[in-house]
Amino acid sequence: MAEKSRAFDGDWQGDGWGVSWLDTHNNWHVYKSLKPIWEDRSSFNTVPATSIISIHARSASFPEHKDNLAFNQPYINDDYSFVFNGLLKGVTLPSIPGTIGAEKIWFLLQSFLKKYDPETALEKVKTVLIKNTREIQAVNIGLASKTAIYSLNYFTKHPEYYTLHSFTDNHVEITCSEQLDML
Repeated sequence: MAEKSRAFDGDWQGDGWGVSWLDTHNNWHVYKSLKPIWEDRSSFNTVPATSIISIHARSASFPEHKDNLAFNQPYINDDYSFVFNGLLKGVTLPSIPGTIGAEKIWFLLQSFLKKYDPETALEKVKTVLIKNTREIQAVNIGLASKTAIYSLNYFTKHPEYYTLHSFTDNHVEITCSEQLDML
């Protein structure tokens, strides 16, 4: 899907990718690559069977932020795996550490997760971003705990690109930025 997908402006998700998963001891692990995900399919063989997995294909917003593995997501801590997709212009959060927007949003979300449940923390991030951003086209966040997945899907433009899609049956729950054709 990432190979064929193009943003509304023609941009692609070929600036690297990452995957996180839980091991049998309930610890997060992450693999990241600077290759486009469709050129690195063999790396999926290194991901063991797991109950939760997060995958993110990256499109670097600025040329100076390409080719830096540290900027590829997912970002993890002991409790969560985080992925972000969106477009924000004129963000004024100078006290939030990070070089790129995804890092800053992850830092902000982690601070709220110390005080609130994941749904409330995501809503608080959304509120802070709305208040401190000149223009938000979209804020899509995927957050996986060790037992559940959560998402924030907020956009003001380009719904055909920024709408999140989900699929659930008795065995799997998937949230994705592309329409899923599941049987």
